[in-house]
Amino acid sequence: MRNASSIPLVISWKLVLPQAHPFTPLMPGDPVLETLQSRFGFSSMRAGQEEVVRALLDGRSALAVFPTGGGKSLCYQLPALLLDGLTLVISPLIALMKDQVDALTAKGIPAARLDSTLDADQVREVYERLEAGSLKLLYIAPERFANEAFRQRMKRLPIQLAAIDEAHCISEWGHNFRPDYLKLATICRRLKVPRVLALTATATPKVARDIRKAFRIAVADHVQLSFHRPNLDLRVTPCKIEERKALLLDKLLAVDGPAVVYVTRQETAEEVSTFLAKNGLSSRAYHAGLPAEFRADAQSSFMAGTTRIIVATIAFGMGIDKADIRAVFHYNLPKSLENHTQEIGRAGRDGQPAICEMLACGDDLTVLENFIYSDTPTPRALGNLIDRVLRLGDVFDVSPYDLSTICDIRPGVVSTVMTYLEIAGILEATGTFYATYRSKLLTTQEKLLAGRAPAERKFLKQILDSGEMKRWWLCVYPTELAKTLGVSRDKIVSALNGLQTAGDITLSVSGVRHGYRMKKDPGDLAALTASLVEKFQARELADLDRLRQVLGLSAYRGCLTGYLTKHFGEKLDQPCGHCDRCRGVPAKTIKRPKPRRVKNDELAAVRALADERHAALNSPRQLARFLCGMASPAATRARLTKHDAFALFADLPFADVLAIAESR
Repeated sequence: MRNASSIPLVISWKLVLPQAHPFTPLMPGDPVLETLQSRFGFSSMRAGQEEVVRALLDGRSALAVFPTGGGKSLCYQLPALLLDGLTLVISPLIALMKDQVDALTAKGIPAARLDSTLDADQVREVYERLEAGSLKLLYIAPERFANEAFRQRMKRLPIQLAAIDEAHCISEWGHNFRPDYLKLATICRRLKVPRVLALTATATPKVARDIRKAFRIAVADHVQLSFHRPNLDLRVTPCKIEERKALLLDKLLAVDGPAVVYVTRQETAEEVSTFLAKNGLSSRAYHAGLPAEFRADAQSSFMAGTTRIIVATIAFGMGIDKADIRAVFHYNLPKSLENHTQEIGRAGRDGQPAICEMLACGDDLTVLENFIYSDTPTPRALGNLIDRVLRLGDVFDVSPYDLSTICDIRPGVVSTVMTYLEIAGILEATGTFYATYRSKLLTTQEKLLAGRAPAERKFLKQILDSGEMKRWWLCVYPTELAKTLGVSRDKIVSALNGLQTAGDITLSVSGVRHGYRMKKDPGDLAALTASLVEKFQARELADLDRLRQVLGLSAYRGCLTGYLTKHFGEKLDQPCGHCDRCRGVPAKTIKRPKPRRVKNDELAAVRALADERHAALNSPRQLARFLCGMASPAATRARLTKHDAFALFADLPFADVLAIAESR
């Protein structure tokens, strides 16, 4: 039988928060130990797991900060079987949810997931199992947990535990903040969830405080493991852009076994993977721009060992459990130390030595900084968004896509603004729905209606007759039709889903919309906008500071492992002995290349572009983003990304380009 505490990787970790609650170690006959053995096949727990499990079983909430591969899942899966009720697992990753549910089901553990990949019949089956009380674990996305209709269903169920994966996302100062995470603590309290487990691999002390405060977790129930992995060899190699590909090739040739190469851009993933393949290495690209089947094939090929090297953006790796990865290379600088730590954590999970090397090139700074600047909305755009949304009435719904395009704010930022308004108590989300239902009749309307009761036949005919024919699709708009017929929108949607289930039509949906109701008077809209401008500017400064911390790794004269662990609040007793600095490799400051001089014909091109007076490039910041090659929603909709001036100054720092835009 496998002993979960005997893995070499785990022996090296230690608890670094000594104030944890005392507990009695597992003894033979203990129900916890018996369940661990019978359902999971483990004879003991890994470091930190028992403290977390005991806290939950004693009715307390807990925070588990375990490095990647540290066994976070067992911390809620085991208590879920011992608690008399349902455990909700909130995770942002559909692939990870599917993998975990499949693994639990294979063990005979009643688990299910609700996500956008399920059809109507599958969703109905999950709800039936919930109502019958036959499920122990339900995996959902944070967006579903925030849905009012879903919460109404959950109120009737005996929820005993909510496990929040990637919990650092609730903090505005986390490295990949997600606005829907901000709502989770409030929702848990509304549903009267008795205990919460927050899980993350990358919480700094500041982020950990935010998590504990949000979920009312005692410091004594914050269980954190060491970030020191003795089998990981940390290296930083400063290099010039023109030598980086050849350098990577040499280093991969010197390493045996699977390797992951992380890059920033999708086109870089393709370029580098092609270069490696041409030089005789088994390599595949992986990024969000590839079709889903291509990504799945690349991942399965890598997992099976058919492909040795994956060249990927950060789209690759979450939930990947391949134990024998022998090297992780950062071809481009990571955006933060949190990203860096999470990504190198995928190496050497079998406890054997692995190389984690950053090819530090100063040319990356411009691209990374420009990404940060491109996410910050202008004060005018924020004001426009606030004014539009808060003048729609007491009950309304909006299209995030339309708001993004009209206000020229990235969709993720629009979601963040709406969440801020919810947190401030100004708005309350009422649910998400689709504006358009497109159907294809698989039979004639006469056959479809035949044999039905008169009332049902009349209702279905009204729905079908209301549809607008677009090519071969019949488009129905349930919200508008509900008002016309004087029935609920749900009744129309249910009827359409029923026709699909019966095999009479095929159905697809589009045009997602979010519903809200006004909870209180927002007050002075100018003052509200100013406060949001301040928030986003602070966020921009924080992201730039994270990038400076990455640069600091190369310039640091002490132990590199110690530099990383200190970032997460842990001080090593002594240097690690297995990083570049401990081997005597000297520190080196990564220098930004001197910006090239702007040519007169380029300045003339900017003036000509300004004279064209595009609405999407009206402000200096909009123009600067465009010239740096950062497409905004409005510019994309206006098809300006095909303009000759797009990305004209992609190689220049944003501040320099903004100065040019302001002087046009």
